[in-house]
Amino acid sequence: MDVILLFPGQGSQKPGMGKELAAAFPAARDVFDRIDTALGVPLSTLCFDGPADELTLTKNAQPALYAHGAAAWAALRDALAARNDVRVVAAAGHSLGELTAHHAASTLALESGARLVRQRGEIMYEVGTERPGTMAAILGSLSTSVDALCEQATREAGLVVPANYNTEEQTVISGEVAGVERAMELAKAAGAKRALRLPVSGAFHSPLMEPAELAFSGAIMRTDFADPTFPVFSNVTAAPCTSADDARTLLLRQLTSPVRWVDEVRAIHAAHPDALYVELGPGNVLSGLVSRIVPGARTVPCGAPQDVDTVLGMLA
Repeated sequence: MDVILLFPGQGSQKPGMGKELAAAFPAARDVFDRIDTALGVPLSTLCFDGPADELTLTKNAQPALYAHGAAAWAALRDALAARNDVRVVAAAGHSLGELTAHHAASTLALESGARLVRQRGEIMYEVGTERPGTMAAILGSLSTSVDALCEQATREAGLVVPANYNTEEQTVISGEVAGVERAMELAKAAGAKRALRLPVSGAFHSPLMEPAELAFSGAIMRTDFADPTFPVFSNVTAAPCTSADDARTLLLRQLTSPVRWVDEVRAIHAAHPDALYVELGPGNVLSGLVSRIVPGARTVPCGAPQDVDTVLGMLA
C-alpha cells in the first residue's frame, strides 16, 4: 500500500504535543532529546508542558512542530519496518511542515534540520517586527477571485497577496495591515462567509518577507542537504522535489511565495490515487484540507501512541 506523509505548519502547536508519544516510543523520545541538545534549550519541556504563550512564539512553534513531526515519523517508521507491503511514496508539508517532510525524506539530518528551522522562525519573527504586517483567512465562495480582490486592495490601501490556497473555499491573505483589512472588506462584499484576522507575528508568504529570504539564504547554504529518498512535493511549484539543490531553492522561495496547497494535493492524488495520507503532528488540520480537496481520500492523523496502532490497522 502507498503512504503519503503530511506535516502541519505553524498554528497546529499546543501544549502537551508529543508528550505521550515520547513516553510510549523510545525512538520518539530520542528525537526530542537530540533536538534539545542540538538547540541547547529544553524544547521538549515547552512542547510537553507549555506555557502556551511561549510555545506559540514563532521561534518556538516552528522547531516544536518539526520535533513532534519527526518524533511521530520515527515511531511510525519503526512500526512499519517489518511491513514489506507498505511503502512511503511521497511527503508534503504546509509551510514550515515542508522542512519536516524533507527530514522524513532524509534531505535534512535531524539536528541540522532543527537548527535550520529554529533560525527560520527567528528570522521570520524579526522581519515581522521590522516590517509589520498581518494575515487573514477568507472563507466561502466569492463572486470575485481572492487574487483580484487582493489586487484591488493593494491599489486602494496597501500591499496584500494570497498566501495560502488551502481549499477552494479557504484562502489566507497576507500583507500590510491596511491592505489586508481592505481585502477583508472586499471579500465580505463579494460573499465571503467570514474574514478573520489571524494571530501571527508577520505577513508570511508575502513580499514583506523578502528580507527574511535574504537572511535565510545564508542559513540554508550552511546546512547540508541530500537528495530526498522519496519525492517531497513543493508548496511553491506543487510539483515533486527530488534533488538537494532544488530543495534549497524551493524552501528559500517559499518564504515569499504562496502555499499552493490545493494544487499540491491534487498533484499528489494524480500521481498516487489510492494512497493513504498520514498526518504526523498535533491535530488533523491537513487531513481535513485533503478530504475537502480530494473527496473520498483516506486520511489519518498520527500524533499520539494510539494513532500509530490506528495507522497500522488501516494498512492491514
